[in-house]
Amino acid sequence: MITQLSVALVDDHALLRNGLASLIRELGYKVLFECGNGDELIKTLSSNADPDIILLDINMPKKDGYETALWLKSHKPLIKILALSMYDDEAAIIKMLKNGAGGYILKDTDPSELKRALESLTIKGYYYSEMVTGRLIHSINNIDDNIESKTKIILSNRETDFLKLAATEMTYKEIADVMHVSPRAVDGYREFLFEKLDVKSRVGLVLYAIKSGLVKL
Repeated sequence: MITQLSVALVDDHALLRNGLASLIRELGYKVLFECGNGDELIKTLSSNADPDIILLDINMPKKDGYETALWLKSHKPLIKILALSMYDDEAAIIKMLKNGAGGYILKDTDPSELKRALESLTIKGYYYSEMVTGRLIHSINNIDDNIESKTKIILSNRETDFLKLAATEMTYKEIADVMHVSPRAVDGYREFLFEKLDVKSRVGLVLYAIKSGLVKL
């Protein structure tokens, strides 16, 4: 007999949460419980069985998605996290993945993508979309433990400084201010490193920084 997988919803918008709950039930999953923020989730987990998957909103009062994901990563590592957001913001994606989320989808996503995300999280432990790749999530959550990191590429001190800053939530303009260079110079560092590291986005830069030990999770 196949056990019905359980899902918990954490979102401060009750109407959206209720709609998601109905949809998830239609997809064949059991909605174990619903919470309005991270603090409420932690209290609920202390007296309830753990769900298989948590759909976790990012912007919430009291304890937001970033803090909650980090807590889950430390205290409930077996629970899979699917981050929810209204925005396809690159910094938010990077931060949620670094904090333990196995996938990231937008709140206005098509139900078919939600279904794919839940199935992928269940089977593979991660979900990839146009915003995030499976390889990135693999690496950040140490799923590829047996795959050797590629040999480090020799970087200049300035390139290393830029990579470390690129792994933060700073904008490129803010990075330029910290490095005391022009925004055009920062654009140059970025494009040169794209080519040098064979990556195509800031997410790729962050992945390299993490795997090479320049940035710690």
